[in-house]
Amino acid sequence: MPAIALIDTGAILALVDRSDQWHSVCVEAYEQTRLPLLTTEAVLTELFHLTYRELGDFKSVWRLVRSGAIEMLSIENNELRDIHGLMEDYADHPMDFADATLVHVAARESINVILTIDYADFETYRIAGRKRFTILPHRTNR
Repeated sequence: MPAIALIDTGAILALVDRSDQWHSVCVEAYEQTRLPLLTTEAVLTELFHLTYRELGDFKSVWRLVRSGAIEMLSIENNELRDIHGLMEDYADHPMDFADATLVHVAARESINVILTIDYADFETYRIAGRKRFTILPHRTNR
């Protein structure tokens, strides 16, 4: 099984929404990844907003998050400068706050695996400015 991994908003949404086009490949990647998957408060905020807008129901998200399969990592106030710096560094390929927190946490926790459907962004982002993410599900699974 791969090492500890991060998880992004779109992948969590795909896990809980059986009608999502990414559902089956995200479930397969999820089942092959060591738990818990790690995320940030910014990702969960984005997730609950999208879940309500797209599904109108939080129950499935709460079930997944409360199961212990996803663990929220904290971002301290003194880390915001680094997150702001990441967003400025990627001004030519705008990075949203949730993605910036994941890239920051990846560097802080030495994690390079992420479960995401956002290939365009996470293929661009670098951990600590140089290391690439290993993205799950792999492109061949799409």
